[in-house]
Amino acid sequence: MPPDHEGDDTKTIVSTPLPTRGEIDFRMIELMFFAYREFTADADSILETYGFGRAHHRILHFVNRSPGMTIADILDLLQITKQSLSRVLRQLVDGGFVRVMPGAEDKRQRRLYPTERGRKLALDLSHAQVRRIDQALAAATQGPYVSVTEFLRQMGNDRRSTREWFERQGIEEDGVNERG
Repeated sequence: MPPDHEGDDTKTIVSTPLPTRGEIDFRMIELMFFAYREFTADADSILETYGFGRAHHRILHFVNRSPGMTIADILDLLQITKQSLSRVLRQLVDGGFVRVMPGAEDKRQRRLYPTERGRKLALDLSHAQVRRIDQALAAATQGPYVSVTEFLRQMGNDRRSTREWFERQGIEEDGVNERG
């Protein structure tokens, strides 16, 4: 529960924006937000054709990176509940992307393996995302180093509205990382 405040601060509106560089420097926060949005959008558009979402992507990714991982492994790694895994995993199994098999030593264990179909989808998703990363790295490389801020800006600047936001908020090309 939030701390008690003197007076009622729920009725007073605030009309001044938080400054880009004030008590908190919002530039990196916003660069991360937009970079993540575009990074996930590349895979989201592919996933949508299957009726899948990001949870499906995460499970496919890690099952392909470690075939034979247990249900307990994926629950621990992704920090999700059995209930949230159950629905998504069932869809992946029913769609022929993942197989659940008993463990060799302990038959009670349930191990996850990608099928060829699951491997292909995981690679398609990764190719889409690595293209964006490669393009952003190429654009952000200046001499012998890569500017992290420029990399994030390149990752997230696909939309005109985002570029305009960056300009209005003073988050220009390499504007986050002042170098001496």
